[in-house]
Amino acid sequence: MKYVPALLVVVCVLRGTLGYGQINYPLSKFDRYIDKQVSQNYNGKTSVDNYIQYAPAVAVYGLDLAGVKAKHNFRDRTFVMVSSYLLMAVTVNTLKYTVNVRRPDSSAENSFPSGHTATAFTGAHILFREYKDTSPWIGIAGYATATATGALRILNRRHWVSDVVVGAGTGILCAEAGYLLLPVFHRVIGIPNTLVIAPMVGNNTYGAGLAYTF
Repeated sequence: MKYVPALLVVVCVLRGTLGYGQINYPLSKFDRYIDKQVSQNYNGKTSVDNYIQYAPAVAVYGLDLAGVKAKHNFRDRTFVMVSSYLLMAVTVNTLKYTVNVRRPDSSAENSFPSGHTATAFTGAHILFREYKDTSPWIGIAGYATATATGALRILNRRHWVSDVVVGAGTGILCAEAGYLLLPVFHRVIGIPNTLVIAPMVGNNTYGAGLAYTF
């Protein structure tokens, strides 16, 4: 599971960095096929994706306020959120304005990757990480909302399929990076990581218990 977003980014970045050349023809052909189907069979436009991209991030705090306990406290969640979204924004915008892929509707050349999708999946993955021990359905709802965001970007002809896939992978990877930076944040503000090993003795049994706090 943890390698899936990295794989998606590596595979689909070929389309973004190589444009529509023969070396990545299957990817570009698939992108064009899906866009053709959308343009021929779907004439509606919606702005819902502009709003639901933020829903998973709002839920990270909203559920806690509603009494559903998150894994991390408000301070740590906020650090993870801020660092994850900063990493995502830098990554997405760097790619958008260096790769220069034209959007399906030809409105601009900053299609790759999808920022809306990256935003949605960053929040969805943090939502999953914070509430997976409470209920797996919370994470599923977050991922479903993020997936809907990506689908609407395609239906609105604002992005190619590969833009959306790489946006999703980027969002998940940046959320994971935010959690990896959390112990560093703790050290900076003076919260030490602690490792406790305690002996355990019972009837004819011996062992040790281990607890690690970060």
